[in-house]
Amino acid sequence: MSAITREDVAHLARLAHIRMDENELATMAGELDVIMDAIASVSEAAGQDVPPTSHPIPLRNVFREDVPSGMLTQEQALAMAPDAEDGQFKVPAILDGE
Repeated sequence: MSAITREDVAHLARLAHIRMDENELATMAGELDVIMDAIASVSEAAGQDVPPTSHPIPLRNVFREDVPSGMLTQEQALAMAPDAEDGQFKVPAILDGE
């Protein structure tokens, strides 16, 4: 059973302002039909008792709590800098006059 026809693809291409030749329209109709069949088979497998999910297992945050530690002083941070001025890192200018 073909759910997506060549005419459907041509109509969608016109709406999206996509230029497609006859071969592309026929190929896309076949590809979209395969996708629609796959969606239909998944829909048949899931009954009313199966809740929709985005992941098969529950997700949880695996990041540790953000606790600052081991901070450098300004002098320590600038000690090995190639160039510093007025307590800040000095870098080459990349914009003219801005």
